[in-house]
Amino acid sequence: MSVEKHKQESKVPLRFAVITISDTRDASTDKGGPLIVETLEQAGQRVTQRAIVRDEPFEIECAVRAAVSNAEVDLVLTTGGTGIAPRDQTVPTLERLFDSSIPGFGELFRWLSYREIGSAAILSRACAGLIGRKPVIALPGSPKALGLALREIILPEAGHLVSQARGPT
Repeated sequence: MSVEKHKQESKVPLRFAVITISDTRDASTDKGGPLIVETLEQAGQRVTQRAIVRDEPFEIECAVRAAVSNAEVDLVLTTGGTGIAPRDQTVPTLERLFDSSIPGFGELFRWLSYREIGSAAILSRACAGLIGRKPVIALPGSPKALGLALREIILPEAGHLVSQARGPT
């Protein structure tokens, strides 16, 4: 079956969980989470779960596991904690949880970022993987980076990604 056929058969709208990971943001100062929600909803998608947690492995793991176990969530997006600072715990925590990784996401994101910001793109550890049969994508906290990832990768591929992760029905 062709990629286009898979995309056409993908379930729409998809149901997303959005998790902001930050030691410094709360509901009143979070810019990344609301940007993701607004962008998804404008594209006809649904956000069925939302959370803000500290950049602590236990809190990240609990929030992600809750989202993955929610039958009303098809795909999990996190924002924040993907840099290389010592406090950035998102990526090591998620990599430990992934049943399998999706290395192409991080590779493509950094390549697209390089076109916009140059060699500073190497500072991003944005990544993706599967937990069970649900995709989980870790995005930076920068609104500009979020817009890039949503526009160029996530929105065009989310349906196909979800249908492939689920396998034959």
